[in-house]
Amino acid sequence: MPPETPLTLPGSRPYRASVAHSAAQFQTDGKSRPHTGRRLLPEWRPLLMVAVVAIVAAGFLQMWARNTFIELLGETLFVGVVLLLAFRAASAWSRTWMPRWVAQLVAVLIAAAFAPLVVQLVTTSGDFSAFLASRSHVRGYILVTFYAAIIGSVLALGALFRERDAALRARELQFALEREMLERQAADARLHLMTAQIQPHFLLNTLANVQELVESGSPRAVPLFRSLIGYLRVAVPQLQQDHALLGDEERLVRAYLELMQMRMPDRLTFRIDVDPALQMLRFPPMALLTLVENSIRHGVDPSVEPSVVEVHARREDDGTLHLWVADTGAGMSETAGEGTGLANLRARLKAFFGEGARLELSEQAPHGLRADLRLPMPQP
Repeated sequence: MPPETPLTLPGSRPYRASVAHSAAQFQTDGKSRPHTGRRLLPEWRPLLMVAVVAIVAAGFLQMWARNTFIELLGETLFVGVVLLLAFRAASAWSRTWMPRWVAQLVAVLIAAAFAPLVVQLVTTSGDFSAFLASRSHVRGYILVTFYAAIIGSVLALGALFRERDAALRARELQFALEREMLERQAADARLHLMTAQIQPHFLLNTLANVQELVESGSPRAVPLFRSLIGYLRVAVPQLQQDHALLGDEERLVRAYLELMQMRMPDRLTFRIDVDPALQMLRFPPMALLTLVENSIRHGVDPSVEPSVVEVHARREDDGTLHLWVADTGAGMSETAGEGTGLANLRARLKAFFGEGARLELSEQAPHGLRADLRLPMPQP
C-alpha cells in the first residue's frame, strides 16, 4: 500500500481505491508498469548465465565452424551480452499499445540479428560487400543468428515467467498484510466500542448502590463514600487505558468488592487469589470485573443467605491462562440467562485473544454459579 494512502476499513472508498490501484499496477497479461528504479546494467547472476550459455554454444558451434574455440567463445559472449542488454533496456517500455513482455522479446530477436552481424563486419574490416561475398561468413552469421534467436527467446521467456511469479507472490503477500492490518483495526475498533459501552454501566450501577444508603441516612454512608472514592481512583484510569494489565484488573476487582461489601456487610465476603507472576500480562480492561459484577447482581443480590465470591487466576500446565469467578449466591436458576453483559464480554475476549478464548458458565453445588475464562496466554 502506498504510504500516502489512508488505511481504512473494508468497504470504504479509500480502501477500494487502494486495492484497485494495487491491482492495476500488476496484471498477469504482462501490462504491468515497470519499476522506475530498474537498472539497465545486469547483475552478476544473469551475466554468469550468459557466460555459461556462451561456453556451451561455442563448443556446439565448433562442430560446423572453422573458427577456433576462443574465437567462437568471444563471438557468443558478445552476442549473449548484447541480448541481455537489449532485454534489460526493453524492460523500461511503458507504451500501452504493446505489452512490455512483447517489447522485450522483440528486442531480443532484433539483438539476435544485429549482434552477429557486428561480429562478421569486424572480421571483414567493416566491408559489407566482402561479408556478402563470403559464403562462410554468411553461413556463420545465419547459424549464430538462428541459435541466438532460439536460445535468447527461451531464456527471455523463462526470465519473464520468473519475474511474473515473483511479482504475484509479492502482491499476494502485500494483500495478505493489508487484510491482516484491516482485520486488526476492525477488531480494535470493536473492542474500543464495546469497552466504551460498558464503562458508564459500571459507574452508574455503583452510584445507584450508594444513593440508596445516602437517602436512607444509613451510618454506613460515609465509609461507603470512602470506598467509592477508592474504587473510582482505581477505575477512572482504566477507562481510557488501551493496554491494561491483569494486575490493574485485580486492583479494580478488589476495590469493587470492597465497595459492595460496605453496601451489604452481612451478606458478602470475598477472596481474591491471582498468581503474582501473572500481574504484568496484558488483559482487556474491565473484563474480569464484568464477571464479578455479574455475580453480585445475579447471585449475591437476589440471595437472602450470606454469599461468598471467589476470584482466581493461574497459569495451567498447557500454557493457557485460567481465570474463574465463583459465588455461592442464587445460582443460574434465578437469573434470566446470559444477558448482554456476558455476550459483550465474549465478543471482547474474542477480539482481544482470538478464537481460542472461551467463557464457560456452570452451576455450583449446593447453589451458586461459576464462570471460567480459558484464554491463550497473552504476551507480557
